[in-house]
Amino acid sequence: MTRRPGGGNVSGVSRTRDTHPEDLSAGAFGAWLEQMRAALRHEADADVPCGDCSACCSTSHFVHVGPDDRDALAHIPRALLFPAPGMPAGHFVLGYDDRGRCPLLDGAGRCEIYAHRPRTCRTYDCRVFAAAGIGADRDEIALRARRWRFDDLAPRDRDERAAVRAAARFVRDNAAAFPGAAVPDDPAQLAVLAVKVASVFLPGGLAHRGADAATIAAAVVLVSRDGAGEAEGDGSPGT
Repeated sequence: MTRRPGGGNVSGVSRTRDTHPEDLSAGAFGAWLEQMRAALRHEADADVPCGDCSACCSTSHFVHVGPDDRDALAHIPRALLFPAPGMPAGHFVLGYDDRGRCPLLDGAGRCEIYAHRPRTCRTYDCRVFAAAGIGADRDEIALRARRWRFDDLAPRDRDERAAVRAAARFVRDNAAAFPGAAVPDDPAQLAVLAVKVASVFLPGGLAHRGADAATIAAAVVLVSRDGAGEAEGDGSPGT
């Protein structure tokens, strides 16, 4: 995520100010989950109430820019982009300066290409850590994420939240059940995967029907490839 020109906040966020250490409202869980999945499908930008926080832009993160992210590539100086390690040609990473800040932030912490920022920035939402019940890999982001509090009022919201957390635990604790033991070791990637595959862990889903770890892992892989996180509980692709 990056800051909006003119003093606004990241990823289409509201202009609320963050000046107190109290808990932060993350909104209704069900509405957040629907919006997050839309962002992951590239149908919308993340809508994060960041206030004054810009930790994600200033904590030494590399930002992936894919070959299909043409608008961002057209607006990022080529000297700031480097080939993405281990990825095909055309994939780049945007680095950070000696203070750990994105080089596209101006002196006031505003993104200089906000309207053209990479898709990675458009979909980043630190509330995903609170949703999945895991910690971020940067102290500043972890502190922020721990302050989020979702409104879990409806039974469906409670079930969805429990399913996201169960998905994160399962993937973390059952790496050997996945082909090649290939599971995310990056907390953000793990949390996003949990959002995508939570349907497997909803009441009535495969994880609640006595399936073994390998069968559940296969369903997780299938649903994750579907990409929307809305497949049926047996891991079949959704409609």
